[in-house]
Amino acid sequence: MIKRFLSNEGKSGIHYGYVIISMGTMVVVGSLGFARFGYTMILPVMQRSLGLSLTEMGLLATGNMIGYLFFSLIGGMLASKYGPKLVITLSLFLVGLAMIGTGLAQGFALALFMRIITGLGSGGSNVPVMGIASSWFAPRKRGMATGIMVGGSGIGLVLVGLVLPRIFAYYGEMGWRVGWYLLGGLVIIIGILAYKFLINRPYDIGLCPIGGEETNKTQNGVSSLQWSLVYRSKTIWHLASIYFLFGFSYIIYATFFASFLVDERGLLETTAGSLWALIGVLSIFSGLPWGLISDRFGRRTGLVAIFLLQFASFLIFSLTANFSGYLISAVLFGLTAWSIPGVMAASVGDHLGSRLAPAALGIITLVFGAGQALGPAVSGYLADLTSSFSLAFLLAACGALLGAISSLFLKLHLTNPG
Repeated sequence: MIKRFLSNEGKSGIHYGYVIISMGTMVVVGSLGFARFGYTMILPVMQRSLGLSLTEMGLLATGNMIGYLFFSLIGGMLASKYGPKLVITLSLFLVGLAMIGTGLAQGFALALFMRIITGLGSGGSNVPVMGIASSWFAPRKRGMATGIMVGGSGIGLVLVGLVLPRIFAYYGEMGWRVGWYLLGGLVIIIGILAYKFLINRPYDIGLCPIGGEETNKTQNGVSSLQWSLVYRSKTIWHLASIYFLFGFSYIIYATFFASFLVDERGLLETTAGSLWALIGVLSIFSGLPWGLISDRFGRRTGLVAIFLLQFASFLIFSLTANFSGYLISAVLFGLTAWSIPGVMAASVGDHLGSRLAPAALGIITLVFGAGQALGPAVSGYLADLTSSFSLAFLLAACGALLGAISSLFLKLHLTNPG
């Protein structure tokens, strides 16, 4: 199977890098699309079945995020040392088994434990798979590759939204358990496919990266891992601060989107749900065009443009009082939803090369997660003070604007893909 794809650009056949893109997208579908958005869909039915309180529901989500953030850092370092393929494969198996284990839960304690384990596996698979693109694609093609792969989140969102409600309707009280079994089984299958088809670097099978020529397999003359190149890099911490602002701003919008429309603006739940579904569909394609733009015009230009569009989305959402405004806001966000993670993955690969990219991604993802944790807490407090989410969305708009301003000062130095 692999031999059929063994070709460099300009020769007959298909470069194996495109198999890596396809497999990477499937990994994102499993590690984020199913593991994270499956939880969103299953939770209401699961809550009723297990008699969970609102506090316990929140703790399940928090447990998953804690696991994800912890292993984003550790998983990235392990991938840099032992290779992404091994870490991705084992992490996907962990995700799948933990999701099946969640379906077996008879109470809160086991469900929380399994959600933490699911988060660990998600971080251990998603971060390294984004880093693997740095090995297979030269800088001028890297944004395209990561842009396609991040679309897996949107694919997963749409699939769980279509399939799980039908499972709930068919299986009744057992539906939420069957849903976890199905999604967990699918993630394990993705893990098997990842083990079969992922290859750490093109040099391992005698190929060059797509869009690049044969280069030294080391980066900046480094033949061994030098972690100081990651944590002492001002550019990496600058990227982390930009990523923090994205996490802080977008999660406010995503968390309170439906509540704001239904409880404050008086929209029907079905109408708010349709707008959210529209965002899900658009988000599938949000990564590729912005990846191409960042390849063509630079990562800095791409980030500034994305943040400005999200600033407009959040500002319109806060200030408008009619459906057309909500629709414009949803479209703007949907068209940019997963774009920044893709550009970030390409940026760290540009700056440090493929070998250290997973470790750097782990660091900036940890900071990104801190923004995600802080955003809802601060905006929820503001909503309690003002009895409205309008100020919270203005805060999200300010975060996006600061992201655009910070991106203006970003300086990246290209490194040989090693």
